[in-house]
Amino acid sequence: MTLIYAVSRLLDFYSLIIFIYVILSWFPVGRGGVITDIYGVLASVCEPYIGIFRRIVPSVGGGIDFSPLVALLVLRYLIQPALIALAGMVAV
Repeated sequence: MTLIYAVSRLLDFYSLIIFIYVILSWFPVGRGGVITDIYGVLASVCEPYIGIFRRIVPSVGGGIDFSPLVALLVLRYLIQPALIALAGMVAV
């Protein structure tokens, strides 16, 4: 049961990181500073996953990007249940 809990919490944490990355992307980030460093780290962690959906989901008029939303939905409703089920089979 602890492996399932750990996998679930890890994916919840990754979802939170993606959410923070999206919120920070709404604000202008200047050169240098702590916020720029945080945004850079979050981008290096989130963009490989979100980038998959950017190639699939087109931007809506006005430059609105729904790929992070789709990425979060896939993580929450496809990947997380599959990994939890797999962890449950391994733990037995």
